[in-house]
Amino acid sequence: MEEIENTFEQFELNRQLLNAIADAGYTIPTPIQQKTIPLTLQGHDVLGIAQTGTGKTAAYLLPILMKVKYAQGKLPRCLIFAPTRELVIQIDKAVGELAKYTDIRHVALYGGLGPKTQIEAIQAGVDIIVATPGRFMDLYLRGDIGVKDIKIMILDEADKMMDMGFMPQIRSILEVIPTKRQNLLFSATFPEKVERFSFEFLEFPTRVEVSPQATTAETIKQRMFTVPNMQTKINILEYFFKTGEIQKTIIFTRSKDIADKVFEALKGSVVPKGEIRVIHANKGQNTRINSMDAFREDAVKVLVATDVAARGIDIEHVTHVINFDVPLIYEDYVHRIGRTGRANNVGEAITFLTPPEEYHIKKIEKIIRMEILRELIPLDVKIATTPFDENQAMLLEIDNQRKKENPNFKGAFHEKKNPRAAAAKKKALTSGKSGGGSSTKSSSSSGKKYGFSKSNKGFKR
Repeated sequence: MEEIENTFEQFELNRQLLNAIADAGYTIPTPIQQKTIPLTLQGHDVLGIAQTGTGKTAAYLLPILMKVKYAQGKLPRCLIFAPTRELVIQIDKAVGELAKYTDIRHVALYGGLGPKTQIEAIQAGVDIIVATPGRFMDLYLRGDIGVKDIKIMILDEADKMMDMGFMPQIRSILEVIPTKRQNLLFSATFPEKVERFSFEFLEFPTRVEVSPQATTAETIKQRMFTVPNMQTKINILEYFFKTGEIQKTIIFTRSKDIADKVFEALKGSVVPKGEIRVIHANKGQNTRINSMDAFREDAVKVLVATDVAARGIDIEHVTHVINFDVPLIYEDYVHRIGRTGRANNVGEAITFLTPPEEYHIKKIEKIIRMEILRELIPLDVKIATTPFDENQAMLLEIDNQRKKENPNFKGAFHEKKNPRAAAAKKKALTSGKSGGGSSTKSSSSSGKKYGFSKSNKGFKR
């Protein structure tokens, strides 16, 4: 009896699903699957909170496939929404793998390419739709999707949907689909805004939390390096690749421009050209899919990406995640580093931070309820001199952070905002008509405090 209770047999799934589970190599249900599958099969609304990489997708797909069972009619009976096209493609692929011994019909709807093929699949008859909210509403408003048979709706990564501005579409969808349905909401984090929305979306839900929200997996080693500037971040990266410390890795950056700069710095120098790709919103859909597939198949060893790739991308054996920049949406730290250490494999997350990013990392540490290990920059890494413009931008960013925490703080730069006023004040000072200190001195002292003045002489490894 104990042997059955520790396998997928305990859920009384049909033989088609059990065979697909065996083919996929699943043997023992994960904690989120143990708790979620029975509740979903019983028809409960479920609020699931689990770390990324814990089997969350299968936790909702298996009971849904059991309830849908087989192809029926032409209209969809289940809607699954995800925030990014990459995650939609991945969920749809998982549906195909788990439903391969059934005749269940499914389609992925996302932007970035023409809708003709997607519309044809819907018109041929579909049981499960996996979609981004925007593309779904576009096709619904065109009259290409009928919704009267919807019985189940699932929101995956609801917090990211909010961050990306999808809530108007989600609320529009809720207005047009049947009110009598089963709802499931899943996420690795559960900020207050998602909690408020869960009251609106779910009806008497059962909350399933297999670990404290926004915690990081124990299989991930986390460490951090404080650096003075962007060039030093690149120098550390090059050092790690030259020493062979990093193998299959995803490098996350804050912006498309930085992603391109990192890509150009690494390709052909420390990483062979064919083994590194970059993906972000400016890259075409096919380019992004091909890059992800090549990375999944080990043809590409290094993927440079913005946060478009941070959520739900399940790629095996990623040894390292590099936070080239600290994420400004703090929960994204959990999702980024969750690309490694998946399925009980050991992984490592390395974060680089400049002095202004210290502000953000402290808030991240508060969210994940732990301090990240800080290490000294290796002696063989060259610490680059900070360009004047970059140094000034960082000082200004620190001033803005201090103003945010203390509205009365005027900042080191406040006297420079009006050059004419500054010149008049300087003249008044020299003539003895006014008192006070100079803004130049203020800026200099701020630079010394944070250890990254123009010369970088004060910076320590």
